[in-house]
Amino acid sequence: MASWNKPTYHRRLFLWLLVYSWTMVLCFAAFQYHRERRFKAEELNSRLQILNKSLLAETDHADTAFRFDSLPAIEGLRVSVIDLQGRVIYDNSLDSLPAENHLEREEIAGALAKGSGYTIRRHSESTGETYFYSARKGNECIVRTAVPYSVSLRILLQADYGFLWFMIGVTSVMSLLGYFATRRVGLHVSRLNRFAEKAERGERIFDTDPFPHDELGDISNHIVRLYAQLQEAIADRDRQHRLALHEEQEKIRIKKQLTNNINHELKTPVAAMQVCLETLMTHKELAPEKRDEFIARCYANSERLKNLLADVSLITRMDDGGDAIAKNEIDLQEVIADVCDEYALAARNKNVALVDAVSEPLPVLGNATLLASVFRNLLDNALAYSGCRRIEIRLLASDENIISLSVADDGCGVAEEHLPRLFERFYRVDKGRSRQAGGTGLGLSIVKNAVLWHGGNITVENRSGGGLLFHLTFMKK
Repeated sequence: MASWNKPTYHRRLFLWLLVYSWTMVLCFAAFQYHRERRFKAEELNSRLQILNKSLLAETDHADTAFRFDSLPAIEGLRVSVIDLQGRVIYDNSLDSLPAENHLEREEIAGALAKGSGYTIRRHSESTGETYFYSARKGNECIVRTAVPYSVSLRILLQADYGFLWFMIGVTSVMSLLGYFATRRVGLHVSRLNRFAEKAERGERIFDTDPFPHDELGDISNHIVRLYAQLQEAIADRDRQHRLALHEEQEKIRIKKQLTNNINHELKTPVAAMQVCLETLMTHKELAPEKRDEFIARCYANSERLKNLLADVSLITRMDDGGDAIAKNEIDLQEVIADVCDEYALAARNKNVALVDAVSEPLPVLGNATLLASVFRNLLDNALAYSGCRRIEIRLLASDENIISLSVADDGCGVAEEHLPRLFERFYRVDKGRSRQAGGTGLGLSIVKNAVLWHGGNITVENRSGGGLLFHLTFMKK
């Protein structure tokens, strides 16, 4: 019972349909009932009018005294003659004529106005009975016939109720069909209402139960899909926001780590330079050979410090997005050839064969300085730490979008546990040896960031025959 206190849309719609249908049927039934009753009354009036017409014909030949000897054998038939002033001048049912004027009688007024008239049911004060009256106007008088309003006449004038029961049956079937039709619409609306409530609460909605395939169902499915797409867009936005926030936090962490590492890396050359300078200042009597040795150490550490600052500046610019780094159309093959020419002497001094196997133009949109730093750092590492006898740069593949290259040496390689961390900043496989060689610990990190800045990727692995193999890819545009 509680659910009816606040009817659902289905129940309200069905109730309105029910009220509309039954109101229409009842109005039609009432109209048809009165129409059929009037038709039967007019049919009875037509029969009596035929009699009235024949009686009027007799009155035209009659004298002052009316005698209707040829009246039909109708049980209880009453015949009255009324003059045009409304006085009754003849009545076969009365011994004495009534004195009241009959112009106000409905059938008399109708006869005077239209030539004929009738009254379905009226009680007669003269006889004390109820009659059906039918009147017709002649040239000098009005003839009125009446039959008693008995049970048989009442039944005759009643409308046929068969059509009414038929209409009730049809309307009942229509109401049942209307219930299922409005129930279907109501279910649509109820589902949309539940969807709206969930959407208002911001709940995730998955379109796993589609609406039926009709106009309202298609609209509902479209609304749900739009909301699901909106939710997905919001979720993507939130993911992107979280990812951007994570990247920003990661940049901050890396910068802090870089600052700490730079601080740590700067201490070594600065401390070495300070010791050398203090020795030179304190011991002025040092032999020229020793003095030159300390000066050479200061110079070497100052060079290391300069390289470190240059690397830090470069990697910081790339971390900031590289917006200040210009891009131009360049030939990567020429960049590689220039770097190989630059390191040719150093390679010969160490008895290393430096092979440039890239012989075709490789147009890319990038920065020549960054690309040169990639191959300089790879050759620096190979010459300084690998102990190799051969370094080879080879073109693996080139198509419309991607250039694939390899840089390989036949040196000692690197233990497998170090490979995943080779591109980390300031990571060294052998810290003492790296510092002695003047390395900053940022070379391979610069390589990776420069390759990524050009839209490519770099990986490293140990060769089966010894040494390292770097696999590089670059985007052409």
